Amino acid sequence: MTRGMIYNRENFLNHIAGELGRERKKEVTRPEKQYQPQLKVFAKMTPDQLLEELIRACERIHTEVFVTNAASIEKTLKRQIEAYGGGPIVTAEDLRFFGFGLGMLLEQENVHKWDPSLGKENIEIAEKANIGIMFSDITLAESGTVVILNNKNKARAISLLPTTFIAIIPKSTIVPRFTQAAQEIERRMQTGQTIASCINFISGPSNSADIEYNLVVGVHGPIRVSYIVVEDR
Repeated sequence: MTRGMIYNRENFLNHIAGELGRERKKEVTRPEKQYQPQLKVFAKMTPDQLLEELIRACERIHTEVFVTNAASIEKTLKRQIEAYGGGPIVTAEDLRFFGFGLGMLLEQENVHKWDPSLGKENIEIAEKANIGIMFSDITLAESGTVVILNNKNKARAISLLPTTFIAIIPKSTIVPRFTQAAQEIERRMQTGQTIASCINFISGPSNSADIEYNLVVGVHGPIRVSYIVVEDR
């Protein structure tokens, strides 16, 4: 694809600046907002209080929350897998599985680890999976939302296509609300980190309702969702 040419840009911008009666601006300066109430919501909460708020929010979105520690997370995860009826399971290629001692889980024959080299075969496997398991990158206490920065190893299909979904939430990822998630994403961009082109905000199981408020669960995603909050190592 041939790159197009831009003609008369400088003359045009200089003309606009002249009509506005000012010098041509070369950089963008973000305006300072006079009022920012969004920064005060849950701002003084401790990590434990944010966890309590997350649990309350999850009650409203029909999502179970289990709190555990690094020593017991494997047992907690296995118990929830059994509660959902077992595999087949699809997971992301994520080093945090090994960091929390869950590497053995990925070696089970009924577990498929997302492999970019397999292409669409991954999607076909995810469609048939009973459970998808992923780690939350940022977690919003106010709405019970897990934020997943998807990439080639952490595909959206893992949390979308299986019948059920389990999100593992390191406690340190819990922030008050969307405001802090946006700030964290902005911080990563400013420090030169590569940001996912697909960022998903998942708040419990898929819910859809018609004009008469008839709720249907699972139309656009998992029927059941649970969160496992784990103390960081």
